[in-house]
Amino acid sequence: MLEAVPNVSEGRDSVVIDEIGRAFAARATLLDVHTDADHHRSVLTLAGETGSLVESLLEGISRAVALIDLRRHSGVHPRVGAVDVVPLVPLVPGEMEPARVAALSLAARIGAELALPVFLYGEVGGGRRPAFFRRGGLGELGRRVEAGELVPDAGPRRLDPRAGAVLVGARPPLVAYNVDLDTGEPDVARDIAATIRESGGGMPGVQAIGLLLPRSRRVQVSMNVLDLERSPLHEVVQRVEREASARGVAVSGGELVGLVPESVLAAAAAAGVEVPGVDDSRVLERALGL
Repeated sequence: MLEAVPNVSEGRDSVVIDEIGRAFAARATLLDVHTDADHHRSVLTLAGETGSLVESLLEGISRAVALIDLRRHSGVHPRVGAVDVVPLVPLVPGEMEPARVAALSLAARIGAELALPVFLYGEVGGGRRPAFFRRGGLGELGRRVEAGELVPDAGPRRLDPRAGAVLVGARPPLVAYNVDLDTGEPDVARDIAATIRESGGGMPGVQAIGLLLPRSRRVQVSMNVLDLERSPLHEVVQRVEREASARGVAVSGGELVGLVPESVLAAAAAAGVEVPGVDDSRVLERALGL
């Protein structure tokens, strides 16, 4: 079995989100749907046998592309596709090869059957990350493709103005987590994000951006923790709290996006740290009944 975590660019219309979720669950188990209106994005967590999971992902992508028009889309989260990113993740640590095979099969079929350009990332894309393709947004990605700087790994060599492109990858488990700050100043969140992310000399395997969420009026540090061994989630959250305190700002809440491996909760418990929004109900293995 594999896990898949497709991210779709719709976070406001519950009818559309439900319909997309049913399509993704056609031949796989839908474990979780996380929706955010400010990000205008939904993150679905699926699990299934490799062949059935690929079929289910194709159905979900096809339905999402039919229902989402990026020309009318606005949200604070960077994206380049109606179905922006589709990672395949091994459920058994270290067993990456089935995820690689599934990702390559899915990418080829998206290109051939759905006529969408696909870019590979992670373990099947030379280690590149989604941010490599998202920088500058959909318009900049289109320019890079037209200039020959980037060539899709599958599908047409042009972007679809309505659906954009699909980023398909294979990767180890990661945790997506957002910390809300008790301030109205987004520059504080951006400064903290720049300090804690790996590219700024911060914590290894941490990606972070600072955002103002206009609908809810929240200021947020939005993070992906890619290396849970070197940067356990509870330590990342504690670092954000310290950086916020140093700037005279309190943390007002935390939000987990999707599910977490049981090891994340165990590590936090062993350290005596409670991470807001992370409890037994959010553990992947328990959602799978393992």
